[in-house]
Amino acid sequence: MKRIISTLAGLFLALSLVPAQAQEGLEQAKADCIIGERIDGYLGVVAGENADAATLRRMREVNQKRAAAYEGLANRNGVTVQAAAKATAERLINSAPSGNCVQNAAGEWIEVP
Repeated sequence: MKRIISTLAGLFLALSLVPAQAQEGLEQAKADCIIGERIDGYLGVVAGENADAATLRRMREVNQKRAAAYEGLANRNGVTVQAAAKATAERLINSAPSGNCVQNAAGEWIEVP
């Protein structure tokens, strides 16, 4: 249990270090349900027809940073990358602001009430 808590704390620290310019504009895209938190720990496109190239580029940059963070923390804590990402996804989804879109356990996009 300590290992999982340590992993989660480290993941949130690592995710908070994603460069501000990579995250710039993504909060609004999340609020508009253009992109959202996926159940696998990465950002995904909810409404592709509304996503501009800059938003998609920033989303890919954040996902690349997340992948590196998950891999490093998984290696340090003896868990799989998928386990580290899934644990973080649960926290990100559970803390998503009202109006944002997230994936439910079935992988369907839903709006946070």
